[in-house]
Amino acid sequence: MFTSPRAYLTKVFIQIFLRNRQYIIFSLLLPIVILGIVGLNDGEVDPIDIGLVDKSSSDLSASFSNKLSSNNLFNVIEGNEEALKEKLINGDIMMILVIPNTMNSSNKTNTIKLLVDKSQIQFIQTIQPVLNQTLLSIEREITQEQAMFDLSIEDVKSRSQGYLDFLLPGIMAFMLMNLSIAGSGFNVVEFRRRGILKRLFVTPIKPIDFVSAIVIARMVIVLGQLTAIFGFAYLLLDANITGNILHLYLVIILGVLMFLTLGFSIGSLAKTQETVGILASIFIYPQLVMSGVFFPLETLPEFIQPLAQLLPLTLVADAMRAIASDGLTIFQVYSDIFGIGIWVIIGTLISTKLFIWKEVAG
Repeated sequence: MFTSPRAYLTKVFIQIFLRNRQYIIFSLLLPIVILGIVGLNDGEVDPIDIGLVDKSSSDLSASFSNKLSSNNLFNVIEGNEEALKEKLINGDIMMILVIPNTMNSSNKTNTIKLLVDKSQIQFIQTIQPVLNQTLLSIEREITQEQAMFDLSIEDVKSRSQGYLDFLLPGIMAFMLMNLSIAGSGFNVVEFRRRGILKRLFVTPIKPIDFVSAIVIARMVIVLGQLTAIFGFAYLLLDANITGNILHLYLVIILGVLMFLTLGFSIGSLAKTQETVGILASIFIYPQLVMSGVFFPLETLPEFIQPLAQLLPLTLVADAMRAIASDGLTIFQVYSDIFGIGIWVIIGTLISTKLFIWKEVAG
């Protein structure tokens, strides 16, 4: 039942948050900047700066140069080998193609030399299949030979999904965690430092009213800020949301509850603002790297992935991404929901075990 003391405290906590306009602005600014940079990108890959040395100066090499220059994948810079090597060393170009002086007939194989910086070897190996395919297509255009076969790739899911669509649920999950931890762990320590808990304990207000008010107030605050970020990405950046938005918000509510209980645990362990800051950093920043917020978990070392999948932020981000991007329902992400429930129980047990009201009051 939503009692009068609980309602009053909830209103007070929301008013306290709204007075801190700097925190509101900065907590919204970073996600908006990150999403804006990704979302406003047109999605086109910048052409690769490539040097071209034509030692043949034949009709065949000229035709090759023209075909290469017309390819959107490359920004071709022609010149002599020494000058282009200088540009390569300075990092102004990515690679150099050297057409041999023997390239004057299409009836024989011509070896084109590729010069690269050793530091760019890994990048070159990544794009080498694309480069080979491009050069092969140019050769076919010149020789007018028909390819024996063509490969048609069909997307079974038929979804148009970019990095913004992958990033949005992760950013929202990370915001959710930060706002929840700040609203429970930091607030509890600050209220304790100011003696607010001590004074509240001698009033008719029950501890459950105090905790419930913080939970409800922070839930309202987090939902409001996440809705602002979600609306920015969905309405202005055209983010693709394929799943049920109601199910997405149910996961958000469960995530807020989980991180609030974990935040209370941190606040129960810490006795000062400095300590709670250190504990919160230890809790938050490893998850930022290991939870798949900015990149898929598959990019992590294999021995870390099982641990990363159990992290609270991973569970929330995965569930939100599965609903928003893959169109699943909350019932289909039951394993993530179960994991969130386990963390809620862990957070509740730790905070209730360590947080003793009488000692705080006394």
